[in-house]
Amino acid sequence: MKRILIAVAFLIVGMSYLSHAQDNNKSLATANWATLAKVTYKVGRDEYGELSIPVFGDEIQKLAGKEIELPGYIIPFDGMFKPDHIILSSLPVAACFFCGSGGPESVIEIYLKEPIKYTANGIKVRGKLELNETDYNQLMYILKDAVMVGPAN
Repeated sequence: MKRILIAVAFLIVGMSYLSHAQDNNKSLATANWATLAKVTYKVGRDEYGELSIPVFGDEIQKLAGKEIELPGYIIPFDGMFKPDHIILSSLPVAACFFCGSGGPESVIEIYLKEPIKYTANGIKVRGKLELNETDYNQLMYILKDAVMVGPAN
């Protein structure tokens, strides 16, 4: 009887978690994400072989250096969450660039002025957009001096 009660408790908790995860399993695409998605690529080479180099069109270039706002989901990296340096995705973790079907244009590296707490819920951030086409140790989109402005909704 004790095992059945424990199994039922785990089932209820699991179903509650899945229900919550499904509520958050939606894209947070906005006009800014749509603009960032318009990046194209050219083929380049380095000492390791062929690589894709981002080509930022005029519409994306107009956002460079400007303060923009983006909603998204925090994507843990390096095995841990870093409260002042995060990766934000327009897609939930299961569909993001690193874990699912999204492309590199659907994620942005964020450097926050103030540390934040990790959440699986969508958040909204604001900061200065930098375009990166040369440093392959970073993402092609970087948001500097960013602040969390609230939940994504």
